[in-house]
Amino acid sequence: MEKIQAKINSLELEINRDSYLDRKQRTRRLIQKGALAEKYFNIEHLTVEETEEVFKIFSAYVQGNLPNKFKKKDSQSE
Repeated sequence: MEKIQAKINSLELEINRDSYLDRKQRTRRLIQKGALAEKYFNIEHLTVEETEEVFKIFSAYVQGNLPNKFKKKDSQSE
């Protein structure tokens, strides 16, 4: 019974560690992309709401003109 509980605890720790690492990677990616947006759009002085408005203005254009090499690939074609 103790071995089973130890295995359960080990698996729970592994799941928590994976979730923590996923969150950490996502946070890093968001920070990097935010920094790039500020750099290339010169928007560091804008609020989050104002930044969203700027992104909305350009969103349709970017999505419509994004080169194929940058488009998200379907999970079926991978």
